[in-house]
Amino acid sequence: MKKIILLLLIALFGASTAFSQSVNNVPIKDIDVSYIQIVGTAKFLSTKITIEIDFGQTNKLLSSKDTQVRDEKGKLVIFNSMIDALNFFSKNGYEFINAYVITINNQNVYHYMLKKIKE
Repeated sequence: MKKIILLLLIALFGASTAFSQSVNNVPIKDIDVSYIQIVGTAKFLSTKITIEIDFGQTNKLLSSKDTQVRDEKGKLVIFNSMIDALNFFSKNGYEFINAYVITINNQNVYHYMLKKIKE
């Protein structure tokens, strides 16, 4: 009986995390930090942007894929704009603090600092 209950709990936990967006295999709402930074860059020949998230995580050597937001199927999440990304993170418990832009090779790279809202 204890094994059945344990299996049910594992299945429920797995189902609750399987349907959320994640960064570095950590669901957005479960990132246990006070601050994160969103770094947004425009996709080539598109108005859409991709973002990478820095929350102080350890990344695999030479791999930026671990820092990008992925959906429940592991597919890269593409945002319409940085405001779209801000709205997404606001729904996931973060508030905007500060932003700045750096231009690299005639391409703007947007940096947004967010703070996790205490519940």
